[in-house]
Amino acid sequence: MGIPVKISLYATDDDTAKHAAQAAFARMKQLDRILSDYDPDSELMQLCAQAGSDRDIPVSKDLKVVLEHSLRVSRETDGAFDVTVGPLVKLWRKARRKKQLPTAEALSEARAAVGYESIVLDAQSSKVRLIKPNMRLDLGGIAKGYAADQALLELKKHGVSRALIDAGGDIVVGDPPPDKDGWRIGMAPLQKRDGPPSRYVTLKNAGIATSGDAWQFVEIDGQRYSHIIDRNTGYGLTERSSVTVIAADGITSDALASAVSVLGVERGLALIEKTCGTSALVVTLEEGQPVVHTSKAFPAGE
Repeated sequence: MGIPVKISLYATDDDTAKHAAQAAFARMKQLDRILSDYDPDSELMQLCAQAGSDRDIPVSKDLKVVLEHSLRVSRETDGAFDVTVGPLVKLWRKARRKKQLPTAEALSEARAAVGYESIVLDAQSSKVRLIKPNMRLDLGGIAKGYAADQALLELKKHGVSRALIDAGGDIVVGDPPPDKDGWRIGMAPLQKRDGPPSRYVTLKNAGIATSGDAWQFVEIDGQRYSHIIDRNTGYGLTERSSVTVIAADGITSDALASAVSVLGVERGLALIEKTCGTSALVVTLEEGQPVVHTSKAFPAGE
């Protein structure tokens, strides 16, 4: 999925640690072959190749689970989270390389292929149909969280429950380290991507994800565009923000961090308040200064 992965764990002996870690990494490698949009031979891309064919395509359990969760979040967010934004993401990857805005014609063509409403998923038969031609799914806002969840489950199968999986900044933690209340996790600042953490939280048995444009953006004609796409406009977000979501698992925190980024502070935090077991912190830039907004349940931190 184009990200580094780090696993920290506590085990009773070296052999247990080694075998558990190897199994967790092997599971993530398996998921990469299924969910990656960088690999033309992945199951995801093979499904996209059938878009518009009017065929119901059998999918694996993992892809079905991720698509089910994606569609649920899409409905709950009125499309602020939408895994069908792949055609727009592809355009903006090109824009970042060339530092040139997509043409109006290219944007219009890409937007015509976007819309989670055009995914038909039959959960009972595990078959998926992509109605529109040229649809391209991009699981970048959810797959890392799911992969981290699965890695933790694999560690537990090997007797390791005290662990932290960091999948490119999407973090899932299990039981706390010995003699600790939880895992101490630093949150990156909005403005300085290489700066020290602006805040720390202590978590156990949870997922935490941060979404923002500190690392991935492009500046064109004096305007900064995020890699996070608003399907309604077809453009990368221009309002700077950093969104951190804590949830019971990684798949939820990952997807909601992306959704809240698109929804903005007011609508995003309203979504979090009505979603059981979640909390969020949103940092926006106002007149050059960071302003912090939190949901009621977000931990005070340090």
